[in-house]
Amino acid sequence: MTTQTSDSPATEPILLELVDEEGRTIGVAEKLSAHQAPGRLHRAFSVFLFDAEGRMLLQQRALTKYHSPGVWSNTCCGHPYPDEPAREAAARRVGEELGLHGIPLEPAGTVTYEHPDEISGLVEKEYNHLFVGLVEDTPRPDPSEIHDYRFVTPGELAALRAETGFSAWFPTVLEAALPGVRRVAPGGGW
Repeated sequence: MTTQTSDSPATEPILLELVDEEGRTIGVAEKLSAHQAPGRLHRAFSVFLFDAEGRMLLQQRALTKYHSPGVWSNTCCGHPYPDEPAREAAARRVGEELGLHGIPLEPAGTVTYEHPDEISGLVEKEYNHLFVGLVEDTPRPDPSEIHDYRFVTPGELAALRAETGFSAWFPTVLEAALPGVRRVAPGGGW
């Protein structure tokens, strides 16, 4: 298995699992080709982490990313390698992107969506596994993945969304993850 960051140039292609509408694996495809219009439904994950005060950890994607550079998004998102369980992939990427290891991630459901990105022309057509958890350590982000990060309350999130760009998938995955979010951050006002 290639161990590389999700947006780094690769000597080997990064493969994703293609899935049907029920999330059953039906094949594999190279990452970029799966995101090119019209898009191919593939497995993904999204993570929402919270601090002890119930604030959500957001990341601003690195400015050098080929897909959605510089926009704000949930704590971490990505794609499992073929045959890699989604929870293991999510934990791996939280470690690689944010330097946070050993965080118990609780499943918070799945959501399927199709979101074209007007800027890049790429399509997010994903069967997305959602995870939530609590973080106690200070993030140590990889600058090739993350430009900035911050912990926000619901009010601060609303203000940030009104003033700057967020990933195309953020509203959909947040809405779908809210029951799980409220379980792990009951006092956060989510």
